[in-house]
Amino acid sequence: MLVGLYQLELFIPESGSLKSKRFVLKSLKDKIRSKFNVSVAEVDENERWQRAVLGIAMVCNERKFIDQVMNQIFNLVSEESEVEITNQQLEIL
Repeated sequence: MLVGLYQLELFIPESGSLKSKRFVLKSLKDKIRSKFNVSVAEVDENERWQRAVLGIAMVCNERKFIDQVMNQIFNLVSEESEVEITNQQLEIL
């Protein structure tokens, strides 16, 4: 059994309040969850208007599949016009 942990640091340039940030993140998290069946949560930068860190986790039996899913998630988030990825980190346990 392998656990994939993916951390995405995001910049949300249009966000002017925590409320608008939460709206953008909720939409993004819902898209990721429904398309890839993974766990997603905001794990850091909770009180900053234009910054967010998403933690994404999945359990699988093949590293190749984890890499593939996390790459697809990266591509999905990259295509979002409301956020910019500033950093990413993948860890497999």
